[in-house]
Amino acid sequence: MEESDSEKKMEKENLGPRMDPPVGEPEGSLGWVLPNTTMKKKVLLMGKSGSGKTSMRSIIFANYIARDTRRLGATILDRLHSLQINSSLSTYSLVDSVGNTKTFDVEHSHVRFLGNLVLNLWDCGGQDTFMENYFTSQRDNIFRNVEVLIYVFDVESRELEKDMHYYQSCLEAILQNSPDAKIFCLVHKMDLVQEDQRDLIFKEREEDLKRLSRPLECSCFRTSIWDETLYKAWSSIVYQLIPNVQQLEMNLRNFAEIIEADEVLLFERATFLVISHYQCKEQRDAHRFEKISNIIKQFKLSCSKLAASFQSMEVRNSNFAAFIDIFTSNTYVMVVMSDPSIPSAATLINIRNARKHFEKLEKVDGPKQCLLMR
Repeated sequence: MEESDSEKKMEKENLGPRMDPPVGEPEGSLGWVLPNTTMKKKVLLMGKSGSGKTSMRSIIFANYIARDTRRLGATILDRLHSLQINSSLSTYSLVDSVGNTKTFDVEHSHVRFLGNLVLNLWDCGGQDTFMENYFTSQRDNIFRNVEVLIYVFDVESRELEKDMHYYQSCLEAILQNSPDAKIFCLVHKMDLVQEDQRDLIFKEREEDLKRLSRPLECSCFRTSIWDETLYKAWSSIVYQLIPNVQQLEMNLRNFAEIIEADEVLLFERATFLVISHYQCKEQRDAHRFEKISNIIKQFKLSCSKLAASFQSMEVRNSNFAAFIDIFTSNTYVMVVMSDPSIPSAATLINIRNARKHFEKLEKVDGPKQCLLMR
């Protein structure tokens, strides 16, 4: 399958199919509307300045590698520094071509995910002045219609009490404006904690956060940009946003059983986050999904530096064969086989034959179907 130059460029930028705003509206502006065929999910990314929000977003959605995030500063201050703007102690703004003042305390980005699903990601600056504004003058605008709140905590923060205060203020605003929102807390920069202390420290933080979150429920993850934990957390978050995930899993199970696979994984094409899987045999490594995501994404980046496009891979030894291939326009599939009597060509043909069916499943409002071919 060959990709056009524009598709390669979009994959390199990790943005999915491009959705350009009308002339006169800046990228990410709220002044333009996405096509009606899309399902938009508002995701708030919050946390104190320096907690690591922008670094993790850059790795997941913008093709950064961990060491390159060191040159990223605070979201807002970096943006402001690169623009000729007027600024004061409490507000940072610029005037656009039609005379409108645009504030940059929240950075908006639209990330197309699985074709029709669009993540409307609000990366909220964590400076104290901005945080206070979120809970007062901008409260309704920020916290209305939220599907997911992701709050990032720096595990080594010296202002833990203030961090918890801001988190509780977020929860109060969510409870008032978006009571059905899903809450995720990321205890970040865990690589800075001594290895023998990580389990204990995370467990203590998790208990505190769950207690503070009541009556809302929160899911907690330990994360670091230097290992697979970041992919584990974001895969779990995105999983909650996929509208037809149970149907997708049922069909993936049927597919795995039909082709007699040990395991089948489905990756989102741009981010390489695991969005669904089915295993027929027990596997030893509980973290294999995130490790594979990390490894393949790094390999894709290496390919792009050589002006090459990653399409497929086969890894084989005496115990198993693993096939990674483009599956649909928005996904890659990984099939693991241990039966030596099944030739590679047969597995690749089965993957090709299932593509059209899974393409239909990606349509959010499409009819319910089941893979029954044999």
